[in-house]
Amino acid sequence: MASTWPTEVALLRDLVATPSISGDEEAVACYVEIAAREWGLDVRRDETGVTISVGSSDEPTLAFVSHLDVVPPGEGWSRDPFTPVIDRGQLYGRGSGDAKASVAAMLTAARDVAGTGGPTRGRLLCLFGYGEETRHTSMGAAVASAGRIDAAVVGEPTNLNLAIAQRGLMMVDLTASGDQRHAGYASDGTFTNAIQELSHDLLLLDQIADERVHPILGRVTVTPTMVEGGISRNVTPPSARAVLDIRSTPAWTHAELGALLTEKLRCRVTVTSDRLVPCETPGDSRLRAVAQSLRPEAQPFGSPTCSDWVFVRTLDALKCGPGTSRRSHTADECVDLDEVTAARAFYGALAQEYLS
Repeated sequence: MASTWPTEVALLRDLVATPSISGDEEAVACYVEIAAREWGLDVRRDETGVTISVGSSDEPTLAFVSHLDVVPPGEGWSRDPFTPVIDRGQLYGRGSGDAKASVAAMLTAARDVAGTGGPTRGRLLCLFGYGEETRHTSMGAAVASAGRIDAAVVGEPTNLNLAIAQRGLMMVDLTASGDQRHAGYASDGTFTNAIQELSHDLLLLDQIADERVHPILGRVTVTPTMVEGGISRNVTPPSARAVLDIRSTPAWTHAELGALLTEKLRCRVTVTSDRLVPCETPGDSRLRAVAQSLRPEAQPFGSPTCSDWVFVRTLDALKCGPGTSRRSHTADECVDLDEVTAARAFYGALAQEYLS
């Protein structure tokens, strides 16, 4: 690690310089394990990720949750995505903000807490999982094997503001059925055009779930993202299909949304994915109260993006980390290093205060 930079920045540089595209995280997981061991931390690396524990008791337990994988670099970079460059207070590289900045700050904060002799009571856990950017995330298994957890901070880029609600994601197929006929006979009105049937339902989607509006996240959005149908330019289609991207809120369960679509639409409704449920910090959250007292300038908000929060959604949890969410997955992804340093201090103080 470079000695001219704070520990959290040097660690972040090394993490970014270790490619870890989803499904190929072993090298970066080994690096985190070695760093934690060199700092005298209790660490375990297995198929669920890297788990670091600080404290002699598990009552209560606060978990810092984040992920080691990154999305592929893609196109449009002005520099090598896995050669971290620091320029004008920002570190550039794939995963710099999403979410290796959180990992670096959480790991160094755990080192700081251990350096004081550990928390006054209870235990601090760091859970760094794999595959978060895909449907194969390991965090569910990591949480299940971690034992008692009372509260969790999910490390994702929020500019260190406090995400106290998070949208969920449902994927739905709408399938319309029709009759395959010569288009020249459309005027006789004796058969059904699947594309017209599908179009009827698509026009109903914009306000279909407006009956309930969440106070932070607002209304559910139902967005058609793919449409297919037709077999020839002069033949009416026997079927047509649309893919719906539904960004849910805690005002609706996914089962309720599925039932609503089935009731209101003509087409066949097939839910293809509903595991990413919406999340919300409890109204009486002690974790949020402590976090807000330590960062009074932090703004509470509702996050439009999904994360591993779904695996700790039944706990006292919130999402907070260094970095700007809109830079995630982009070319020339970068993070402000002042935020990384502030995150290290914030995470450490939060652990000490919550576990006191």
